[in-house]
Parts: sequence; C-alpha cells; structure tokens
Amino acid sequence: MSRRIVAVLAVIFALVCGAAAFVWLHAGGQNKAVVHFTPDPPAARASVASEPAATGGPKNEAAASDAGATSAAPTAPGFMPAAGEVLEFSGSVAKVNNVASLRLVVTGRKEIGGADAWHLQAFAHTQNPLRMVFELDDQFDSYSAPKDFASVQYEMRLSERGQKVQSVQRMTTGRLAGPAGTTAAVVLPGTRDPLGMMQYLRSVDWAKTPVVRGPVYDGRKLYEVRAEKIGSAEVEVPAGKFSTSTVEIKVFDNGAEMKDAHFTVYLAKDSGRTPVLLEAVLPFAAARVELTKRQ
Repeated sequence: MSRRIVAVLAVIFALVCGAAAFVWLHAGGQNKAVVHFTPDPPAARASVASEPAATGGPKNEAAASDAGATSAAPTAPGFMPAAGEVLEFSGSVAKVNNVASLRLVVTGRKEIGGADAWHLQAFAHTQNPLRMVFELDDQFDSYSAPKDFASVQYEMRLSERGQKVQSVQRMTTGRLAGPAGTTAAVVLPGTRDPLGMMQYLRSVDWAKTPVVRGPVYDGRKLYEVRAEKIGSAEVEVPAGKFSTSTVEIKVFDNGAEMKDAHFTVYLAKDSGRTPVLLEAVLPFAAARVELTKRQ
C-alpha cells in the first residue's frame, strides 16, 4: 500500500478524525449511509471572502518544509468540546462494511508544557475479516490549545502488522529542543494536528465562514488543508438521521493539491456540529466513515 495514501488518510480520517482506512480491498457489498445532497447556489460560493493570511513561521526538514502561507477563521465564541464526549464510527472500503472502527474521545482539559490544553484521543482498529490480513491498533493523543485548537503536543502509539511505533512530539515554531521524553516538531504558527483540526472544523460557523484553511501536521509531515462548505445534506447513518453542512476538504503537499484523493465531511447542524459521515474517493476504492454511536 502506498505510504503517501496512508499519510493523507491519517490526516483526514482523524478529522473525524485519528487514522484513516488503512486498507486496500477490492470486493462487493452494500452501502449503509443515505445522503440527499443540496449544493449551495453558485452565487453564494462565489461571494466567499478569503480570511487574512497568517504570518508564516520557520521551516525545517523535521516537519514544516512546504506548507506555505495559511489562514484561518476565528473560533466561534463560546464553542467548547464536550468533556467526556465519545463518538464511535465504522469504516467501510470498496463497499465492504465495517472493516475498521474509530473511537474519538474528548478526555478533558490538562496542563502541558505550562499551557492549558484540551486532551483529545482517537483509537482505530481493523475488524474481521480484514484484521486477519491487516492487523491495526492505533492510538492518537492530541493536546490542543482551547482558543484555536493549535497543537501543543501530538502523540502516536501505532501497532500495525506487529510493528510498533511510539512518538511524542512537542510543537514549536522555533528550533528549541523538546522536553525529556519528547522530540521537537518545528511547525508553522497555528498548526493543528488531525484531532485538533477536527475540533476546529466543529468550531466554525459555516453559515458565516464557508472557507477555512491552515497547516496540519500528521506526525510525519506538514500539509495544508482547505475546507469549504459546498452545500447541505440530509444524512442517514447507523446513529440516526441528521441535517448537515457538507464540507469539501482538499489537501496540499508542497503547495500542490493532492489529486489522488477527494474528501467530504458532513457536520450535523446541531450545537456541537457533530461529524456524522466522511466520504473519501481514493485511487483504489471509495471509503466511508459513519457515526454509529455518540454519548
């Protein structure tokens, strides 16, 4: 499987998410999600104003080599993740249902590096029969700033096909060494990790700010992510029926859009803008991540 595809999916699946559909299947099956999409009028999309660009930070070979200028809308006043929130998802690929599970948890607030941060977690596992040929048990921990969900520290504990990797990275915009037990990841100001980016997307008032963009560091490389509201949809997933904002996500690597993958996330029009469905069109298959339970 292409490591490049894995890297992109690791960003997007964690937006609803931590790790994407790390699978390569070619088989038949039945879709579960039902989507009735209504595009925004062209005039509404054409009138979208760009947000002011943020000042670019230092770049180095460790992380921030090529993300370019970034911009971001202000976080909606009063938006806070719900401490204790648990969202459970089922991943399907090539119309094969439930090949992977994803669990997103808002653990609460914690001080880290002298700063207040949200502790966000994601757990990803492959399910049978895929698990027999591709065993994956990954955990991701994000410590993200309350105001804009910029990443303070990002941790990955990966177990894939018997190979284990543990990484604890402290974000810095300078060339400072990380504290004991961590490594320093030099990133642009305002960089988010995938879990922080998900919470940031939930903080956006899509009726007022239809486009946001910014750098996202997936633990290995820095990308630029651009998210644009393209319409609305009535979505039915195992967790229920939802009226949603439909947000198209594009990923840029070294300033160039990655054309080999296309992503759409559906955020419920509720107070928490709950992510209920992710659709990904990839070179080898189409993937879906559906909300199955929330508490």
